[in-house]
Amino acid sequence: MASESTPPRSGQSNIIQVKVKPNARVSSLVLHEDGTWQAQIKSLPVDGKANTELIGLVAKQFRCTKAAVSIKTGGTGRMKLVQIANA
Repeated sequence: MASESTPPRSGQSNIIQVKVKPNARVSSLVLHEDGTWQAQIKSLPVDGKANTELIGLVAKQFRCTKAAVSIKTGGTGRMKLVQIANA
């Protein structure tokens, strides 16, 4: 697997655990010592807006396209498993 903030190499993917806090003042993505990520999202968790913003934040952090990022589990919860793929 790739390191924590570099995109995966061709044909590989990373899965990260993210705890989401919606309705934040500023959007940010921070790595904790235990290996989990915490995302503070400006958007409210309505109609998937927070999930869409989370995908954009993860794509920016890992320098990949939004299409390469998907939420595997936790679509309606605060704890999510996010997959970052590279073709």
